[in-house]
Amino acid sequence: MRTSLIFALAGALSSVYAQVNQGFNYGSVFTNNAPITQQDYENEFNTAKQLQGTSGFTSARIFTMIQAGTTNSPTEAIPAAIATKTQLLLGLFLSSTDEAFNNEQAALRSAISQYGQAFSDLVIGISVGSEDLYRISPIGIENMSNPGEEPDAVVRRINAVRSTISGTPLGGKPVGHVDTWTAYVNSSNSAVIEACDFIGTDAYPYFQNTQANSIENGASLFFEAYNATVAVAGGKPVWITETGWPVSGPTENLAVPSLANAKTYWDQVGCRVFGQITTFWYTLQDAYPNAPSPSFGVVGSTLSTTPLYDLSCSGSSSSSSVTAESSTAASAALSSRATGTSSQPAESGTSATPSGGSESTPSPVSPSVSAASPNTIASVQTVMTYTTTTSCPVTYTSGTEIKTSMTTSAIYVTSTHGSTLATVTTSPTGSGEGSGSGSGSGSGSGSAPSPSSCPAALSGDFQFPHLIVPVHKNQPDTAENTGYNGAISSTVSSIFNFDLPTSYEGRTCSLVFLFPKRESLQTSNYTLSGTGGIDVTRLFSPADAATTYNNQPAVNVTVGSVPDLQPGNTYVLGSGGCFAGERIAYKVSATGSLDLNYFQDYNPESIGLYITAC
Repeated sequence: MRTSLIFALAGALSSVYAQVNQGFNYGSVFTNNAPITQQDYENEFNTAKQLQGTSGFTSARIFTMIQAGTTNSPTEAIPAAIATKTQLLLGLFLSSTDEAFNNEQAALRSAISQYGQAFSDLVIGISVGSEDLYRISPIGIENMSNPGEEPDAVVRRINAVRSTISGTPLGGKPVGHVDTWTAYVNSSNSAVIEACDFIGTDAYPYFQNTQANSIENGASLFFEAYNATVAVAGGKPVWITETGWPVSGPTENLAVPSLANAKTYWDQVGCRVFGQITTFWYTLQDAYPNAPSPSFGVVGSTLSTTPLYDLSCSGSSSSSSVTAESSTAASAALSSRATGTSSQPAESGTSATPSGGSESTPSPVSPSVSAASPNTIASVQTVMTYTTTTSCPVTYTSGTEIKTSMTTSAIYVTSTHGSTLATVTTSPTGSGEGSGSGSGSGSGSGSAPSPSSCPAALSGDFQFPHLIVPVHKNQPDTAENTGYNGAISSTVSSIFNFDLPTSYEGRTCSLVFLFPKRESLQTSNYTLSGTGGIDVTRLFSPADAATTYNNQPAVNVTVGSVPDLQPGNTYVLGSGGCFAGERIAYKVSATGSLDLNYFQDYNPESIGLYITAC
């Protein structure tokens, strides 16, 4: 997908969340499995604070409470943090036996007793587990990342940790979970989000090897992943707990490890989130005494304040939009095929070695973010936009609905400070979309001029839905939440939300439905029975995870229809000027006795509802 990547930062809910931290991930052993000692941690923490070209990284994320080589003694990262005044995101390893988790709990209790207030004052949060949901997902199992944990087990242990810290100096500290972004957008894991005070998300474009993951697309892939997590976080803070680009190692599809590419990713991602979102980069050093493959460290095998590449952020931001606006509305949930970026836990080494993949093919144009106070952002909104350009012939035909109204742009935002949707009101526009009916690869017709349709194939610039939610006529008050499937029958319709980037202003957009033959699908499937077609309408407002048949938004206009839906066809439902900068919802309903349920997927061969742009 090529999608608008926009995020905003809004007012803090409390002093805990008002503070924005930046740090690195730290394991428990070196690459030769030698335990990292207190002095080692102190050396690393002090190095991070004094890295040349940076303002200093003063926080540390650790993966386990247990010192390597012991049963349940507290990690020596804690006294090192006290000695160096380094703030800590604590971690308890989860995907193992009950006995192992009990040892994590024992180490946590011992640390509270042994180090008291000096320790608790440095703790910014506690992560119960790391990528446990990913490990039980199909892509996690494929990558042999077991063991993992079911959502109810993660929730149970989150609550156990809350019970452990209750009444102690750590009481009241935020307790959350760290996982891949693909785990969070899977609605079957929603109970974990509900149980968390904060969400830690891991995303590695380098490993998204089923799509165009070159460094040119790295930043846009990352922010799509981050925004997807924000969209389902329910207003809870979303912290970046792992991301980075390797300096060496194997090529993953189009992703090439190198110092130059690691620098580019640092500039386009790191420099745009440091001081804005609590971030733990992967990683300071992972190459002592031997470099793993891939290696992500910003310093090499010798610990030094001189990094392997320039970490200065001056000049990496060039055009930002900052307004004093905050928001309280929730952003719509993402729904797409997502097979997951991932990383393995660092209990077995200094690094959490990432692996995995997900689908999208964005192309970024260098965005920017204005600087903000490292300690509080209050009511500052920072907007980041990624755009792509492509050209196609534009001719004119008939069939459009002209919209002239104040444009309200729906924007994904970080929930770092509790808000998940911001709006920006711009001047009136005259962009519209075609309406009518399509069959095969043809487009509909109407009464007013509009640009011709864009190619229906997803070979150029396109948008995929960020939410798919079914509404049931026979269960009118039941909210299905977001999902990955489009369900269309005599009793069920599906609503699709799309977020169109502001860069689409003046361009042509086509709403297309791709319906290949089942045997040509590689990673999707569908069931089809009955005969008939589909009607597609645009709604007055977007849907959300709580949308039901009875509360669904009203229909604005009919966009197009397919009287006889047949496999092996692509359908252009309508074309016209793009609704640039807006979140638009379309409802797909069945006609006749058609009953279709499909997995929305843009892997070859693509299936489902999309917007193409040219």
